Amino acid sequence: MTARPSIGVLAVQGDVREHLRALEGAGAVVRTVRRPAELEALDGLVIPGGESTTMDKLVRAFELYAPLRQRIADGLPVYGSCAGMIMLADRITDAPGDQQTLGGLDITVRRNAFGRQVDSFEEDIDFAGLDAPMHAVFIRAPWVEQAGPSVQVLARVAGDGTGPAAGRIVAVRQGALLATSFHPEVTGDTRVHELFVEIVRERA
Repeated sequence: MTARPSIGVLAVQGDVREHLRALEGAGAVVRTVRRPAELEALDGLVIPGGESTTMDKLVRAFELYAPLRQRIADGLPVYGSCAGMIMLADRITDAPGDQQTLGGLDITVRRNAFGRQVDSFEEDIDFAGLDAPMHAVFIRAPWVEQAGPSVQVLARVAGDGTGPAAGRIVAVRQGALLATSFHPEVTGDTRVHELFVEIVRERA
């Protein structure tokens, strides 16, 4: 596929505009998604960062939960950043009892694993397939505590080598699903979005 793919950004909550800009820079035609009908013509979808429990409630309120799960099950390429990673995870630790996910990624994530908003941090990380480290911004971010055998680990936190975050998984891919704990859309580095656009092109 050489044409610009059509990629939506789930726009019920979170940093939607930043993803729209990054996807445009990576060569996609972009649109916001708030209604089930807006999913139908998409080649791919981004679930942005935000607050995962709020996002879950709004997805259900907008009657998007079942259509999103079905499109994911049918193979729609989806990229989730931060809260989007939580939404794509099959399992969550320390979540409210009524929180649901869309699922698709055979991972277990821990919400707010790196701490509260004041514990947000930045770090250069090695990302599989990229020729130079990526500057990653973590904002109340999750980490992956367990990844299934079909999940490719793309990046880990280096940390100081001794703290609880050292070596934690922060980027994964499983087929057409991609997820990061961090927010590449806020740094001006579009390489993760370019990777996702290529995944979408491969699947289209």
